[in-house]
Amino acid sequence: MMELKTAREIDAMRVTGTFVAGLLDDLAARAQVGVNLLDLEHRARQLIEQRGAVSCYWDYAPSFGRGPFRNVICLSVNDAVLHGLPRDYPLRDGDLLSMDIAVSIEGWVADSARSMIVGTPRAEDEHLIAATQRALAAGIAAALPGNRLGDVSSAIGAVAAEDGYPVNTQFGGHGLGRTMHEDPHVPNQGRPGRGLALRPGLTLALEPWFARGTDRIVYDPDGWTIRSADGSRTAHSEHTIAITDGEPLVLTSPDDGLRPRE
Repeated sequence: MMELKTAREIDAMRVTGTFVAGLLDDLAARAQVGVNLLDLEHRARQLIEQRGAVSCYWDYAPSFGRGPFRNVICLSVNDAVLHGLPRDYPLRDGDLLSMDIAVSIEGWVADSARSMIVGTPRAEDEHLIAATQRALAAGIAAALPGNRLGDVSSAIGAVAAEDGYPVNTQFGGHGLGRTMHEDPHVPNQGRPGRGLALRPGLTLALEPWFARGTDRIVYDPDGWTIRSADGSRTAHSEHTIAITDGEPLVLTSPDDGLRPRE
């Protein structure tokens, strides 16, 4: 289902988005060498409960998972990129951690993800994360009324191509609003001028994710955690945005900004 949101409904989604951004800020500050992934999961649960929010992940059972998902955040490390099941794992120096979370407040959802390096960074990991951030910014910049969904996907894919990263189109962005996943699917590669026409009130989660060496993925035995098939490191960046009569609104910006971050 796809629903165009009113200005008031978008404002409500921004309330949720501001909370999600703050939660990720909190976890990023805590994600130090030696901290266990389960500690981050429990902190996320605590913040969600304190806010009176509802996790969109708890009991989530899509066709591709071995559900139900019994955590409130996806925590993916190194070659894991999506749907990482929190586990008993102390973070190590140089780990590349991706955090992805969606919650609902008073019936309105926001979804965001970010990748970070724990401890000592590797230049190649910094470049990979920066590529997903630039791809996200490019996708947001293309999300203008009158453009088409293919323009957004093409802008994301162009950054990947420029940096030499292959693109998997099986998992990508999506519509959202009253639920975490709504139409349309937003692949991270596409053809400009094709697809759904973007209209004010459309709300999307854009989420470029890249693996350094492949576009192929494999699943862990847990049925959830998705990794690069070649074991290369991965990164993931995501914002919830709203299409307007002018420039898009970023609803999950850490500084509650209304415009794409440079």
